[in-house]
Amino acid sequence: MSTSIDDLLSFEEPAERPSGSRGGRARWVLRTLAVIAAIVVVVVVGLRAAGFQISLWIIVAGALAVVAVRRVTAALSPPPPPRAGGRAPAGEEPDTWNWAARDALRAAVNGWAWPLDWSNTRPERFASVILPRLGELTDERLRLKHGVTRESDPVRARALLGERVWTFLETPPRRTPSPRDLAVIVAELEKL
Repeated sequence: MSTSIDDLLSFEEPAERPSGSRGGRARWVLRTLAVIAAIVVVVVVGLRAAGFQISLWIIVAGALAVVAVRRVTAALSPPPPPRAGGRAPAGEEPDTWNWAARDALRAAVNGWAWPLDWSNTRPERFASVILPRLGELTDERLRLKHGVTRESDPVRARALLGERVWTFLETPPRRTPSPRDLAVIVAELEKL
């Protein structure tokens, strides 16, 4: 038997039955009853083996509850994520598809790259966009590693950060720092 790659990778929706078909509903009821019966049998055998006796109706009610909860959670579950390597929409090349929406690392990098780019010539943008982000990251790192923030214990935070980083974070620069200066500050923050 020979199967092509297209046959393996293609997906066709199964033909839908009318919602009121008797065969589908009867089959579903029989399957549900079989599952409940199997649960009841396993629980009864397990309880009897352990030396316990519980009313059969309580076990049946418990099995019904389990099946009902399972059905509700299955109905409310989100759809499965798209398969990796999906096809690009018609008319677009695979290499130009919207990978940024699917790539968390790229989104994180762009979250820093774009504001840094537009603050390149305007120090006030750097002070209003980049410095607060760096301050939040610094406070979080200080809190996680040393149990303090710049606000909660400024003296200890200043000692931990060093004068260069402390001054950088507390004093808005008159000019946008160069990439080299930012790399030095970030390296010092990573040493915390």
